[in-house]
Amino acid sequence: MDQLLHHLRHLGFTEMESKIMVELARQGSASGYEVAKRLGVSRSNVYSTLQRLEQRGFLRCSAGEPAKYSVLKPEEMTSMISGQMRTSLEYVQSSMPQHEPEKPVFYNIEGDKNVFENLSRELAEAKHEIVVDVWREEAELLRADLQGAEDRGVRLLWSCDGGEGIMDQPAPWPGLPSYGTGNGRKFSLVVDRRWCMLGMRGESCVTQAMVTEHPVMTGLLLNHFAQELVLYELEQDMGEELESRYGHRYQNLSARYWSVPSEGI
Repeated sequence: MDQLLHHLRHLGFTEMESKIMVELARQGSASGYEVAKRLGVSRSNVYSTLQRLEQRGFLRCSAGEPAKYSVLKPEEMTSMISGQMRTSLEYVQSSMPQHEPEKPVFYNIEGDKNVFENLSRELAEAKHEIVVDVWREEAELLRADLQGAEDRGVRLLWSCDGGEGIMDQPAPWPGLPSYGTGNGRKFSLVVDRRWCMLGMRGESCVTQAMVTEHPVMTGLLLNHFAQELVLYELEQDMGEELESRYGHRYQNLSARYWSVPSEGI
């Protein structure tokens, strides 16, 4: 009973309206006096509420003295409410004032729940393409959302490190050195080449992510992803030659650019 009253109030009925409708549904039909007696409330409150519900179309009133009220069948009531809500939602959508779009902003999200709820919402809205650069642990958490997107015809581009995944072997370019104290796994996603998330997650750090639609950041992540996979393809074709010239995993070459700066810089 409490749950039913709760949901009726959630649909916009007052507590008195909800109790009267449930009572009438239980009795079949009743006069205002009978309803007031059953609920233990004043007749004046009951009569005004009955008239209001009748005017809104949720009650029927029989002719005669005393007048008896009955509530619509559940399927009739829910159909009426659904139609009214749909009409209101369509009107709000078409009539709500709109302002000029704001300039792209950057914002931070913290915590596993917040990060993955934000991601799930965006992945569910993807229409054309999703670019994913993650570790195996995060790939497993996103698998259902990404599978759903792929089932809708969205193009998926994957890079997955850290064990078995959709792409088992890591990209050939060695990772950048770690700056600061975080030891988490970095991940990034770009949706429809307009929205992106870049973050870190792991047992030794709080899950954090930066989200933006700024074209500079989405462009940087897409370029980084493309360069890693191009290098991966090159290594597959020219692995021995590249290793003999630059060293295993290109350590000699990459050290020129990605060496950790000395203290004080």
